[in-house]
Amino acid sequence: MPKKKSDVKMVSYGIYTKWDRDSKLLPKIRKHTQAIPAELNVEFGYTLRILRAKGSKITFVMKHPPFCDDEGNIRPDFIGEEFVNANEWHFFLGDTVWLPIEDKCGEWELITMLDGKEVARMKFNLFNPIY
Repeated sequence: MPKKKSDVKMVSYGIYTKWDRDSKLLPKIRKHTQAIPAELNVEFGYTLRILRAKGSKITFVMKHPPFCDDEGNIRPDFIGEEFVNANEWHFFLGDTVWLPIEDKCGEWELITMLDGKEVARMKFNLFNPIY
């Protein structure tokens, strides 16, 4: 019997409450927007609802403006993976603004793939709210 086709829906995107990465609870949406003020600890990204994909692999990429690590090297885009562990699974992809804030400003692009096929992509503009 062929596997049922998985279904992925973007539930929300924008600014979220602080995310506790050790909790199973996802952050709550505060404001739907792609314009993100670059302020300390602002959490941004998107939430997906994934159906009928248990056991599938999620690969995600966060492309960001060039900024340096503690040794002065430019940090590469962040790439990670997770496995879907339920028939209805909710996934948050995002980041938070940290010091120094200035080098985090610019375009961030978040991409999610399910078993190698792109299922979500969104660009966010982190801006300095003082200007």
